[in-house]
This record gives sequence, structure tokens and C-alpha cells, in this order.
Amino acid sequence: MKQSLILAAAALMSLGTSAALADDHAIAASGDPEAGEALWRGCRSCHSIVADDGTVIQRGGRTGPNLYGVAGRQPGTEPEFGRYSELMVSFGETGVVWDEEHFVEYVANPVDYLSHHGGEGSRRGTMSFRLTEGAADMWAYLVSVGPEPEGDSE
Repeated sequence: MKQSLILAAAALMSLGTSAALADDHAIAASGDPEAGEALWRGCRSCHSIVADDGTVIQRGGRTGPNLYGVAGRQPGTEPEFGRYSELMVSFGETGVVWDEEHFVEYVANPVDYLSHHGGEGSRRGTMSFRLTEGAADMWAYLVSVGPEPEGDSE
């Protein structure tokens, strides 16, 4: 427990110096957004993409959180979604933000990923769908339909 508190404190202290770098890294996308959009059908049964102003980009289910603005967001913090697993919330509290690297590894095997990278809590996540091919493309699509990064508007 003490080690977890020390690690959490260290992660929080590093946020101030690495926040700008994390934001830039989070929006980087190596995949093909059009190919990612074609993969959306596998995600829409649980997720939607709805802009902050209510514009529906992709209709979908409500079993999972809205994926609008996921790039750069801490896991387990979508304000309109209240059914995160204890482990996902704990993982987000470590200070990590969703970027391509974390996303690609997570969607390949969510339960295994959280079991190895998560914080404290139940060793079981709630997402069981696996995206084993095209994860970088899906990330590129989510970045392409998300909000403009702060400081990038002209």
C-alpha cells in the first residue's frame, strides 16, 4: 500500500513537467483514419462518438464511454460515463493519459493490459472486445474526429 502511495505521488508530481509533452504525444497518430473509421462497427455496440456540443459523429451504444476526445484523457475520467471498473479508475489515477501506444496495447487485450498496468482494485476490467488488427488505424480515426488540441487553433 505504501509503495502504491509513493508511486502515485511521484506520478502526480511528474504531471506538471510532462503535461505538455503528454498532450503532444497523445495526439500523434501513425495509422490511417479512413481505415479506422471502417473498423468502427466493432466498437459501436458499446461506444459512441459525440462532440461536447452534442453533435453525433458516430452513433453507438452506452455500455462504454463516449470516445470523443479520448486522446490525452486520463483513463476512467469521461464525466458522462459512470460505470468504469475500479481498476480502470485506479489506472487513470496513476497519471497516464491515453495515447497511441497505450490505446493499441489496451484494445489488443483489455483485461490483460489492465491486469499488468492498472493500479489498485479488482483485477478485472469490463471491456472484453479485442481489436487485434488495425488498432493504430482506430486511434488515428479517434484523433481525427476529436477536438483540436489546445493551442493548435489559429
